[in-house]
Amino acid sequence: MDISVIIVNYNTPKLTVGAIESILKSKTKYSYEIIVVDNHSSDNSVHIIKGKFPNVAVIENKQNVGFSKANNQAIKLSKGRYILLLNSDTIVKEDTIEKMIEFMDKNKKVGASGCEVVLPNGELDRACHRGFPTPEASFYYLVGLARLFPKSPRFNQYHLGYMNLNEPHPIDCLVGAFMIVRREVIKQVGLLDEQFFMYGEDIDWCYRIKQAGWEIYYCPFTSIIHYKGASSKKKPFKIVYEFHRAMFLFHKKHYARKYPFIVNYFVYMGIAAKFILSVIINIFRKIGG
Repeated sequence: MDISVIIVNYNTPKLTVGAIESILKSKTKYSYEIIVVDNHSSDNSVHIIKGKFPNVAVIENKQNVGFSKANNQAIKLSKGRYILLLNSDTIVKEDTIEKMIEFMDKNKKVGASGCEVVLPNGELDRACHRGFPTPEASFYYLVGLARLFPKSPRFNQYHLGYMNLNEPHPIDCLVGAFMIVRREVIKQVGLLDEQFFMYGEDIDWCYRIKQAGWEIYYCPFTSIIHYKGASSKKKPFKIVYEFHRAMFLFHKKHYARKYPFIVNYFVYMGIAAKFILSVIINIFRKIGG
């Protein structure tokens, strides 16, 4: 098996069906398997997916175990030389799997890679092209210096906007919506960290992959559509909470020991302030209907 495509589903049967159909339309010489992990959907997701795709393996969880753990369940059962994490709200092009495997086969030092991820409005999903969220990079991003100086390597460390987005090149981290990882890399660095429920696990994985000496590449010669943000901007508290908890976990795990107390203090206070502000904004959006 060349590649194992893993999709986590949670109450998104229409999107998941669309993602699977786009994979099945792929024009590729490579063999693949599709594994769907359903995180205890409250709708008829499992029935729909099994009915439409009898050859797709479906893991049915009895509770929502989160994105990291669900992917890990599938990785343990997978057979591919490569693992592709693919969001349920994505559509791959016919050449995406073919071109990405060809790239990985030709570049043996690359441990993980991702393609161009495009939003429905045609804009780049900047999460697919990132630097690590160091305190410095995060500060420049949050205060707006990255936006003011988009071509500055110093001020735009967060989204690496100064790089040529039309050519393949190494970056720090990819997005879990589309990430291809070598099997031997996973054997070396381990599975996704299940402390991260639904955010941050991709950045953490990329950090560990690079720490182990592997390269991570952004490959704009093919693309996918990511329907991120296509639904309402009103977010459940759980999502807002997990997003900010992931920031805290990542810094504590990888950076806290590298920085003095005062830096860590301001990082944690900044995360807390951003969380409170996000909750307030979300409440007003709900009130506004």
